[in-house]
Amino acid sequence: MPRLAIVYLSTQGSTKMMAEAVAEGAREKHIDVDVDNFYEWDPAEVAKYDAICIGSSTFYYTMLEPIAKFLDKLIDIGIEGKLGAAFGSYGWSGEAPVLIAEKLRKAGVEVIDPVLRIQYIPNEKDLAECIRLGKDLAIKMKKRE
Repeated sequence: MPRLAIVYLSTQGSTKMMAEAVAEGAREKHIDVDVDNFYEWDPAEVAKYDAICIGSSTFYYTMLEPIAKFLDKLIDIGIEGKLGAAFGSYGWSGEAPVLIAEKLRKAGVEVIDPVLRIQYIPNEKDLAECIRLGKDLAIKMKKRE
């Protein structure tokens, strides 16, 4: 079964909610999903997954520094040819998911669009979009088998 790693860094809990909803969508399509805060992940382990979904809150117009460093380590290990997605919550600007997607694309990852950005705490409609992203990712993963 294809495996999806969902790695996130959430300052207020909103990005975590998004991560769990993405995981729910992928599981509904029978994908093996591991979702956790980036502190619990080793980049070398993440690089072994078939697809990688990364989320970060936006802070001062960029992704959070720890997730940026994690992403750099992941790219150094090598993730070319993988499938990926980016998501995150924000208060006023929302650049983090876009920047994550750009880094993933430069590393040779096929990133699913749209990059998911949600302002403030996700509502029911927002979480449905996260579930949809998980399903879309799962469908693409199965097509690659």
